[in-house]
Amino acid sequence: MRLLAILALCLPFAVTLRAGAQDTERQYLSGHDSTDAVPWDFFCTAGRGSGYWTKIPVPSCWEQEGFGAYGYGLAARPGKRVPVPPQPPEEKGIYRRDFTVPASWRGRDVRVVFEGVMTDAAVTVNGVSAGPVHQGAFYRFSYDITDKLRFGAENSIEVVVSKESANRSVNAAERRGDYWNFGGIFRPVWLESTPARFIDHVAIDAEADGRFSARVRLGGDIPVGARIELRLRHDHGAWTAPALDFPVPAGSHELTVSTVEGHPDLWTAETPNLYDAEFILRVDGHDVHRVTQRFGFRTLEVKPGVGLFLNGHRITLKGVCRHSFWPETGRTLSLAVQRLDVDLMKEANMNAVRMSHYPPDPEFLDLCDEAGLYVLDELGGWHGRYDTQTGRKLIREMVRRDVNHPSILFWDNGNEGGGNPANDGEFAKYDPQHRPVLHPWADFDGMNTAHYRDYADTVKLAQGPDIFMPTEFLHGLFDGGAGAGLDDYWKIMGEKPLAAGGFIWAWLDEAVARTDENGRLDAQGDLAPDGIVGPHREKEGSYYTIRDIWSPVQIPLATLPANFTGTLPVRNRYDFLNLKTVTFAWRLMRFGPPGALTGLRTLLADGRVPGPDVAPRTDGTVTLPLPADWRDADVLYVTAFDSRERALWTWSWRWKSGLDSIGRAALATSPRFPKYASPIQRPVEPPPVVAVADDGPKAVVTDGRETVRFDRTTGEIDGITYDGRAISLTGGPRLVAYRRYERGFVPVPGMLSGRLTGWNEKHEGDAVVLTATYAGLMREIRWTIGPDGDIRLDYAFKGPGTVDLLGVDFDYPEEKMESKEWFGGGPYHVWQNRLRGTELARWSTPYNNHIPGQDWTFPEFKGWFSGWSWMSFTTTEGRFAFLNGGGAPYVGVYTPHDGAFDPVLVIPRTGLGVYQVIPAMGSKTARPDETGPEGEPKVVDGEVRGTLVIRVLENP
Repeated sequence: MRLLAILALCLPFAVTLRAGAQDTERQYLSGHDSTDAVPWDFFCTAGRGSGYWTKIPVPSCWEQEGFGAYGYGLAARPGKRVPVPPQPPEEKGIYRRDFTVPASWRGRDVRVVFEGVMTDAAVTVNGVSAGPVHQGAFYRFSYDITDKLRFGAENSIEVVVSKESANRSVNAAERRGDYWNFGGIFRPVWLESTPARFIDHVAIDAEADGRFSARVRLGGDIPVGARIELRLRHDHGAWTAPALDFPVPAGSHELTVSTVEGHPDLWTAETPNLYDAEFILRVDGHDVHRVTQRFGFRTLEVKPGVGLFLNGHRITLKGVCRHSFWPETGRTLSLAVQRLDVDLMKEANMNAVRMSHYPPDPEFLDLCDEAGLYVLDELGGWHGRYDTQTGRKLIREMVRRDVNHPSILFWDNGNEGGGNPANDGEFAKYDPQHRPVLHPWADFDGMNTAHYRDYADTVKLAQGPDIFMPTEFLHGLFDGGAGAGLDDYWKIMGEKPLAAGGFIWAWLDEAVARTDENGRLDAQGDLAPDGIVGPHREKEGSYYTIRDIWSPVQIPLATLPANFTGTLPVRNRYDFLNLKTVTFAWRLMRFGPPGALTGLRTLLADGRVPGPDVAPRTDGTVTLPLPADWRDADVLYVTAFDSRERALWTWSWRWKSGLDSIGRAALATSPRFPKYASPIQRPVEPPPVVAVADDGPKAVVTDGRETVRFDRTTGEIDGITYDGRAISLTGGPRLVAYRRYERGFVPVPGMLSGRLTGWNEKHEGDAVVLTATYAGLMREIRWTIGPDGDIRLDYAFKGPGTVDLLGVDFDYPEEKMESKEWFGGGPYHVWQNRLRGTELARWSTPYNNHIPGQDWTFPEFKGWFSGWSWMSFTTTEGRFAFLNGGGAPYVGVYTPHDGAFDPVLVIPRTGLGVYQVIPAMGSKTARPDETGPEGEPKVVDGEVRGTLVIRVLENP
C-alpha cells in the first residue's frame, strides 16, 4: 500500500485502468525516498571514504553517508565566526548497479529518469553514453535508452557525479548560495516504459469559469487519423461528462484539447478542490496509451495598481521560505518529512510557501495541492545566475515537471539578482497558464517583492503604485525576526489593498547532523539558523506568534469588558470562506495556586457554538452561552475550529488580578509530610510571632519556620532560611533601567546612583515592616513579613523616561536552579514586539541554557513571561515563588542567550525579577525600533509602584 501511494505521488501522470490501453510502467533503480534507499556500488574520489569501491544508498547525499567533505555555499565574510573554506570540496562519485529490463518491454520506449543529481551527471548504460552530461542539481532529466538495453537480460548503468559543476554559471547559481551544499544522486532514479506511440506530456490550463484546455505532446510515430480522448472527473470521483474526442493534426506531434466544466468546484488554499483529466491516445480505433493528470480550476490575476486576485477574490499570501532539508539526510527527504512540513505550515495558519532556492521534490507540490498552500516555484540562483542556454534548459525541465500543480501561482526567476532576465519569456513556452514571473527582491512587472524593508518603508511600499509582496521579510535569525515585529508589519501587509502579504525567511534552522563529528548539529554559526522551526521541526516561539497573527479568525479583544455576557467581536480574515464554516468551542477553567499538589486544572463548564454568518474580510460577533456563575472560573478559553476540525487558534482571558486571586495551596497528608495530620490543611496551632533582631549590618526577621535577612545598608533581601535550609535569594530589589543603542544596552543615567537615605523597622499589628528610602530613581522599598510566612515587597521608583528594559531584579545562583512553574502566558517567553502567541495556563519548564539556533531544547527556560499571576522555582535548596501583587506585567528569568552573534544584540545580565518594560527583538537585517511601533523604546515617566510577594513553598 505504501508503494502504491508513493507511485501515485511521484508519477508525472497517474495511471488508470481501461481494457486495451497500455499504461506507463515504472521500475525504480533506487529507493523512493530516504526511508527505502537501495544500495549501489560507489567510489568516492576524495575526502572521507575515498579511494575504494563500497556501497552507498540511493537516493542520498554522500556526505551524510560518510563520504567526501562538507561545504557551505557562502565564501567567508568579515565578522563571521565560522569561516568557510575558500576552496569548495570538489570530489566526484562514481555510481554503478546492474538491473534487468522485463522482456515484455521489448517494442516499447524506455527512458531512464533522474529526479535530481548534485551536480553534473554523466550517464552510461551498458558502456554507452546515454546522452550529454546533465548540469543542474534540482531538476528532473531523462535519456531515451531504448536502443542501449538488453530486454529480458541483465544491464548495467554507471553515473559519474561531480559535486562541483564544469559549468561556472551552475556553480554560481547553485553552489555559492547561503545554504549547505551536498553531492550525490539525492532524489530517485527510475526506468519509465511507454508504448512506442505515447502521450509524452500534457500541460493544463483550467480557468475558474470552467474553461479547460490542455497542450498534449505526443511521442513516437503518430499516423494520420490518430485521436486523443479526454474526460474529466472530480478527484477520484465519477466522470463528469462523456468523453470528448479530438483529432491529431496530420504530421503533428502536438495538439490542444479543450472543454468547459459547468460550475466547477474551484481550487484555493481554503478550498483545495482537485480534478483528474484522463487522456487516451487512440490509433486505428485502438486505445494505445493512457495517462491521468491531477489539476484544479482556478484563475490568478495580477491587477496592476489594484491587487492580487484568485478566482475574482482578493488574496493575501501568508507565506514562508522553505529549503528541502533534514539533518540526517540533507536534501534527500522522505514522504513523511514532506507531509510534516505541509501539516506544520497549515497548523501555523500559513497559506503559502516559497521554494527557495530551487524546485522541491514533486511530492511536496502534490501535498500543497491537496492541503491548500500557494506556491512560488523557484529556479535556482542566489546572487549568481545560470547562463542563458543553461537556464533555458533548466526552466524547461522545471516547468514541464511542475506545470499542472494548481498550487503554483508564480514562477521565480532566481533570487536576489540570481535570475537571468533574458530568460523571462521561457516560462510561458511550457506553461499555457502564463503564470506571472517574479524577480524575488526586485520591483518587476507590477509586483514589488523587495526584501527586508524596515517598517517605515513597508508602510510606504504598501501604498503602491505596484503590488507589494516581499518574498523575504523579518529574517528569523536565532530568536529574532519572524514573529518579532510581525504584529506591526501585518497590520500593513495583511490589510492594505496594494499589499498582497509576504514570505518570512525562513522555515527551518538548517543544521546538518555531521557524520564527521559524531552527528553534531551544525548550523554554520549565524548563517543557517534562520527558522521558525528547528532542524527536526521543533516549534520555536515565533511559530506560535505567527499562528496567532495569521489565524483566519481573529477575536480582537485584549481584556473582557466589565459588562461582558458572552458576546465577542470576531473578524473573518479568510479570503473565500464564510465563518459559518467555523465552530467555536469554549471552556471555563480553574487553576490551583503555587505549590498545589492537586486541583491543578479543573474544567468547570464547556460548550460549542456554530460560527456566525460573517462574509470573508468582514467583521461580526459570536455569542457564547456562558453560565451565570462564569466569573467563578479563572480563565475563559475560546478555540476556533475550521471545517476540517483543525484548531486555528485558542484565545484566553483572565479577569482576576492581585494577591487575593491567587490563593494558597492546601497541603496533603502523606508519609513524606508526617507533621501534617489533615489532607487539606495544617494542624491548628497558634500563629508564629514575627520578630526582628540585629546581626550587625543585617536585620533578621523570624517567622516560625522561616528566617529572612535584610541588608540595612542597601534595603535589599540577603537570603532566606526555611526549616534550616538556606535559599540564596539576594541582591534585590535592584533597579534595572537600560537604553538600547547600536551595539548594546547602556544603563539609564541614575540607575546606579541611588543611595539609601533612611531605614526604619517597626511592628504593625502582628507583622514586621521594614522601610528603606533612597535618593535617585529608586524611591522606596517596603518589606512586610507576617505570620503567614509571605514576604511582601512594595516598591516605588521614578520613571526614567525613554527606556528599553525596566524593572526590579534579584540574584539567585543559576547553578542551583532546576525548574520553574507559572500561571500566565506560555509556554514560550516573549519580547516587547512578540507578545502574541501565548496562552494563559499553568506551565512548567525544566532548567535549560537553550540558545535558539545553536541547540534545540524547547521551550527555553530563560526570558520574560507575560500575563503572569505567579511563578515558582524549584531549586537544589527548595522551592519558592514570586506572586504578582500588581504593577509589573512581566516576570523575568535570567538573560535569554542570543549566541552573541551580530546583529542580535547582547542583552544585559539579569537574574530573577519583575518588569514594566522588556526588550524588543530585532532581526538579522533590522534593529528592533526599525520593525514597527512595538519595537520602539517605551517612555515611562512619573512614579511607578508595584507589589511582589515572595513565598517559600513546601517541597513535594
